[in-house]
Parts: sequence; C-alpha cells; structure tokens
Amino acid sequence: MLQALGLGPGEEVIYTALLATPTGSARDLARQTGLDEAESVKILDDLAARGLVAVVAEAASGSPEPAEGEAGPPPARYRLTPPSVALAPLLVEQRNALHHAETAFSILSEQYRSTAAQTAGGVVEVVVGVEQVAHRFHQLQSGAQRELLVFLVGAPIAVPREDTDTAESSALDRGVDFRVVAAKDYLDGHDIVRDVRTAVMAGLDLRLVDSLPLKMVVSDRERAMVPLDMADSGGEPSAIVVHRSGLLTALVHLFEKEWAQARPMYTTTGAPEEPAADQPTEGELEVLARLLAGISDRRTASQLGLSVRTVERRIRRLMDLAGVDSRLQLGWHAARAGWLCPPSPSV
Repeated sequence: MLQALGLGPGEEVIYTALLATPTGSARDLARQTGLDEAESVKILDDLAARGLVAVVAEAASGSPEPAEGEAGPPPARYRLTPPSVALAPLLVEQRNALHHAETAFSILSEQYRSTAAQTAGGVVEVVVGVEQVAHRFHQLQSGAQRELLVFLVGAPIAVPREDTDTAESSALDRGVDFRVVAAKDYLDGHDIVRDVRTAVMAGLDLRLVDSLPLKMVVSDRERAMVPLDMADSGGEPSAIVVHRSGLLTALVHLFEKEWAQARPMYTTTGAPEEPAADQPTEGELEVLARLLAGISDRRTASQLGLSVRTVERRIRRLMDLAGVDSRLQLGWHAARAGWLCPPSPSV
C-alpha cells in the first residue's frame, strides 16, 4: 500500500509495525517483523531522515545496542510522526509525478499521431505472434479508463481465457463501462456460462446476437484490436490494431449498431430459486434470455448444466405467468413486462 508513496517493502513493514505500538526499538521491531536487526536500524534511520518517524529515546552516540543481560545505554526508541503530516508531502509528490507523466503521455501521443497520420502504418498496425497479440490485448484492456466495447465470437485468439477473465475483472474494478455483444454460440459450454455469469454480476453488460462478422475490442474509442484468422489455416496468430481514424469510427458504429439490435442477456444475481407468486425466478429468466436469443432448448440445457426437461418446465411456467399460449407471445409479454431489463433509476 505504502509503496505507492515511494516506500520500499522493508520500510512499509517497519512503518506498519510501528502503527501497532506507541514506540519501539530496532530490536523490538526486528523481532516483530522478522527482519535483521541491523536492517531494522538502517530502515529506521532512513525513515527518521525523511521525517516519517521520530526518535524519542536516544542511545549514546556511536554505541551499539547492548545484548540482552548487558548493561549499557538504553536503545533508541522510535515513534511514528502523525501520518496526516508525514505522508502528505509524499502524496503530493506522487500526484505531481503522475501529472507530469500524463502530460508527457499526451504530448508523445499527439506527436506520434501527427507523424503517423501521414502514413497508412500510423492507422493500422499488424501484430504477429502469440505473445505479441496477447500483450497488445492486455494493453488495450488495462489501459482503458472509460469504456471497453467487445465483440465475442468463439475463444479469443492467443489469449488464454483465464488471462481474459483477469483483464475483465481489472477493468470492472476500475469502473470502466464494459459492454459486450456475443454471438449466441459463444455461450456453449457450462464453464463459459459460469464465467460470464460472474462477470455480469460484477458489472459487465452483455447482449446476444445470432452471429457477428468479426472479433473485436475497442478501448476508449481511441484504438481497437481485430484478430485475423490466419491461425485457422495453420498460420501464426495475428491481429491488427486500429488507431484513431475513420476506420476506427466505422468499427465503433458497427458495434453500436449490433448493440442496439442485440438482445439483453440476463444472468442470475444469486437470488433464491424459490418462485414468487407472480414473478419469474432467476433461473427462469436465464432460460428466457436464451429463448429470446434463438438458442434451442437442448443448447440452453447444455449451457446451463440442466436437463432439457428442466428447461421446458421453466418455459412452461413462464408462459403460465404471462398467461400466453405460445413462445412468441411469451417474448412479447416479457418485453412489455421488462423481465429482462433492470428498472431504470428514478430521476
């Protein structure tokens, strides 16, 4: 935690240990933290020089701390300087450094765009190889500050699913607006459904379509990555990275068009499966979302780890709740009742 303010790992350990006691000597803190006593002395001296700790009982100058049982001057004891006073300058320093870095980043990015705009290579960058494709994919997801737009068609090329899940979690933790349009066959497999359910519960917004023309991730509408299909023919995995340009604008428009036409994907929020008197259960809504996406009962059963009979039973109960006789009527009633769309917050 304190390493973000410029403290090293050992300094953070000693500083944190002093939080739990009014004062402490180097020997006390060495025992408490498991550090070497000489290292504790050095760290405490460094912290004192930076004003983070204060000496409250000074040993005789130049005299080492006596061993246990030996007479001698008392060891130096230290206490924390109030963090609100001592750490504030470090926080200001780190903020200033970040501001300078952001300024440099903006200048360099603009210079690069100005230079690269004169060539086609500045608009489209070709990335070849498993490691390079995975690296650029993580750069786009990790660098997003506002928005990620994703098309999902099958598994991501050259990026293990567990790494993709980690990148998604990191973006959601940062509050990034994460919208995904997935082809309905992407959800084949119970493991995929479980991971998608977790992501949606964390804030990912997912919709389904019958098919998509390509895989894609767009980061902050500044850059996009589109995997190529060379791997399907035995070639090395590759992708193109599209920087801000008319081509990128077209990709964003394509996403928004598919998003507007896609069907919302509902996943369970962990509510109990006990049916309410006049409302569908969470599990029934999961089945309904796939029904409206055009997914067959058998494929729905496979995706959710259910039997076909259970899927049919849930659809039958939904039809009874809606008071309809056909699945087409059920879809109309579900849209009218807002079963698959969370209520809008009141203004």
